[in-house]
Amino acid sequence: MNKTAKWDWSRGPLLVFDGDCAFCTSAVNRLKDVLPYFPEALPWQWLDLDSFGLTQDDVTNYAWLLTPRRHYGGHLAGSALLRLQPGVGYRFLGNLLRTAPFSVAAALGYQLIARNRSRLPGGTPACALPPRA
Repeated sequence: MNKTAKWDWSRGPLLVFDGDCAFCTSAVNRLKDVLPYFPEALPWQWLDLDSFGLTQDDVTNYAWLLTPRRHYGGHLAGSALLRLQPGVGYRFLGNLLRTAPFSVAAALGYQLIARNRSRLPGGTPACALPPRA
């Protein structure tokens, strides 16, 4: 499969996730159904990571919301996704998730879910993160 080397930012932001992880793929599909606006989402396996300034370690451990100006990883990707939504409630929640002390709790929650995604509903052994050195 040809990897996407350049992203046309006129298409809007890009959500990058682990396409080998059934839990991550299911989460993206659920969010598409629930949120009023959802950017294009592509598995990192389909992308030329260098062209986005991302490493395999980056995308193995975090989902990313990419814009022309910023790359948001992990819980900040979720925060940025909520801030893109129409409606004050979503944007308020998105801003809350990037503000202390809520940001600390969101980061810890994201890490907990990421580390255990193979054990969560829809998860498979392929979802497991590599062990930390």
